[in-house]
Amino acid sequence: MTQPSWSDVAGTLDVVPAASRPDLLAGAVCTSGVDLSSFGVAEIDPDQADTAAFCATYGVDLAASANCVVVGGKRAGEQRVAACVVLATTRADVNGLVKRTLDVRSASFLAMDEAVERTGMEHGGITPIGLPAGWRLLLDPAVAEAPAVVVGSGLRRSKILVAGAVLAALPGAEVVPGLGR
Repeated sequence: MTQPSWSDVAGTLDVVPAASRPDLLAGAVCTSGVDLSSFGVAEIDPDQADTAAFCATYGVDLAASANCVVVGGKRAGEQRVAACVVLATTRADVNGLVKRTLDVRSASFLAMDEAVERTGMEHGGITPIGLPAGWRLLLDPAVAEAPAVVVGSGLRRSKILVAGAVLAALPGAEVVPGLGR
């Protein structure tokens, strides 16, 4: 696969093929089975990993940045977990659409410690690539249709640049209209 050009969304990031820098990817990303040649990776200052600071520091448009949050809820004693990916210009509709999609009484963000433990990724760097088997991955259509977005790498010290179609093809991925509000 030819390495795509990330210049439209990269801002000032120095993007390299992800396969050339596995040290910038969480272990779960490297062992996910996803073709590393399908995305790029860029090293960043981990103190600038949070979305607003990252976009301001590296000149990445909020509309080209996607956030991945982990949510859960219970139904009949069974915990149901999903990762939700929305553009940084929106928020996941956790209390409405996510709750209905997971068919739970109430949905909320997983506690930071639980999300980190269950994903094997760092807080502030959770990515949809390499999520635990069986997890649902809910994508807003704006993410799935984007030519490229910037998402976490599983580590706070780097970001992944990837086509929305690659995310939409991940195991458990579902495009959910109205997810991002």
